[in-house]
Amino acid sequence: MEKNEIRNLIIKAKGEKKSELVIKNCHVVNVFTNEIIKADVAIDKGKIVGIGEYQGLEEIDLKEKYLIPGFIDSHVHIESSMSTPSQFARAIIPRGVTSIVADPHEIANVKGIEGIRFMIEDSKKTPLDVYFVLPSCVPATSFENSGAILEADDLRELMDDENVIGLGEMMNYPGVLNLDDKILDKLELGSRKIIDGHGPMISGKDLNAYVAAGVKTEHESSTLKEVEDRLRLGMYILIREGSAAKDLNKIISAVNKDNLSRFLFCTDDKHPEDLLKDGSIDFNIRLAIKSGVEPIDAIKIATINAALAYNLKGKGAIAPNYDADLVVVDNLEDFNIFEVYKHGKIVAENYKPLFESKSYSPDYMKHSVRIRTITEDDLKIKMEGNIANVIKIIPESLVTEKVQRKVLIKDGYFAYSDKDILKLAVIERHKLTGNIGVGLIEGFKLKNGAIGTTIAHDSHNIIVVGDNDRDILRVVKHLDDIGGGLLIASQGEIIKSLALEIGGIMTSNAIEETNESLKEMMDMAYNKLKVNRDIDPFMTLSFMALPVIPRLKLTDMGLFDVESFKFADVSVKD
Repeated sequence: MEKNEIRNLIIKAKGEKKSELVIKNCHVVNVFTNEIIKADVAIDKGKIVGIGEYQGLEEIDLKEKYLIPGFIDSHVHIESSMSTPSQFARAIIPRGVTSIVADPHEIANVKGIEGIRFMIEDSKKTPLDVYFVLPSCVPATSFENSGAILEADDLRELMDDENVIGLGEMMNYPGVLNLDDKILDKLELGSRKIIDGHGPMISGKDLNAYVAAGVKTEHESSTLKEVEDRLRLGMYILIREGSAAKDLNKIISAVNKDNLSRFLFCTDDKHPEDLLKDGSIDFNIRLAIKSGVEPIDAIKIATINAALAYNLKGKGAIAPNYDADLVVVDNLEDFNIFEVYKHGKIVAENYKPLFESKSYSPDYMKHSVRIRTITEDDLKIKMEGNIANVIKIIPESLVTEKVQRKVLIKDGYFAYSDKDILKLAVIERHKLTGNIGVGLIEGFKLKNGAIGTTIAHDSHNIIVVGDNDRDILRVVKHLDDIGGGLLIASQGEIIKSLALEIGGIMTSNAIEETNESLKEMMDMAYNKLKVNRDIDPFMTLSFMALPVIPRLKLTDMGLFDVESFKFADVSVKD
């Protein structure tokens, strides 16, 4: 901060000159002392200069509403909203989120460094403060094919960018534990800042080793034991509530006055419908309060805790020399959000954004789907007997079960039956390898069709689930035609599609338009194809190819057993 800026803050804080804006007659939530203070808040040049009695060139009377710090999403993949950063901001700023920590590893898996640069540049077109952590695992493992491979030297050029604050989730924990040289290079690079974790089910000395490597956060804890183990080793626990993974109710009881400062909130992956309907971090806050967390404690988890964990200077509190990122609510139970201020300027009111986001869709981010010709023969599953390894979906979880089921066999190949055992296919779409992984999945309950997408974490190949090969093939071919997106087919016809022109995973269209299209597709999936209503069809499908989340997943290279970290056969041998 320059001398003149410091001088101005001092003068305005002393009240010797009027500040640009004074928000009067409000109940200020103090996250440092757990108090609610009735006072004015003086703001000048985007900074809070004082709390007390002040006069301003402009004055706003809150009429005793509550003023709280802007919320921080401590871990989010913007791409899961299927929207660009500038469109994503239109959904979350009206919900009180003024800063986020974004990991762009979804687009990096498709477009590499140029994909990360696109995200950084587009984020500058919005009032939202977007801090980036660089993807540490592109691809997530060597057991799949992505559109890019990023090593430490590739990331080094971006680590000093002012928008970059650390290294993204270290999913390759076996690489950490086995002292993989390339992983060690990335850990060394990230050691200058913060390193995010992604280590579900690591325990004992392996967990000690993971933390000793420099990993500071964990957003994959889904049991109280996992939370406890990580807290004891000094990790921050990110309490996640997304569209597919909903962990808050499972672990919120671990929060107490002694460990409160080690908890943050995040959404990780959230679809536009859930963002626009339920909200973002404000939804986490409401759920936490309903679960018994005191309101100011919930606010601290959503604000100052995240700011301190990620060293976000000037964020997370209402105090002198902090950024004037503020949220106005009517009470501390329902958290109805009336206004949102960013650097002292009103940017949202009554859940509506007061800023525009221009469409930005450069040519170099398009045309990302490239596949070889595929026939129904490519989708066949050879069986040596009638017992198969099957992926079983667990609702509201990214973890799957590995189960064995008796299946119908015809001419030595898997045959569809009236059982809820469907075919799952992953088709490599980046490098024309021709790789096709085919497996079986239980829990989708889909009938008379297929659904597919080019959003398949983390390598984002084509993934399709269906109860007949004709519709699966129709979905694959049409995804190629439209350059990626979401599709539903039934009886050989495409009945609905949503094109995602940016890397096959995002669109620059208005997030409200994307949401309307997605709602129609969800309705068709549930009502026409009878998909299990306990799951989000597209979000759940997108995680069935992620070979770093237990227990059984499918990549373009085949069925993968995450616990043994090796490929498995669909057919169970005697």
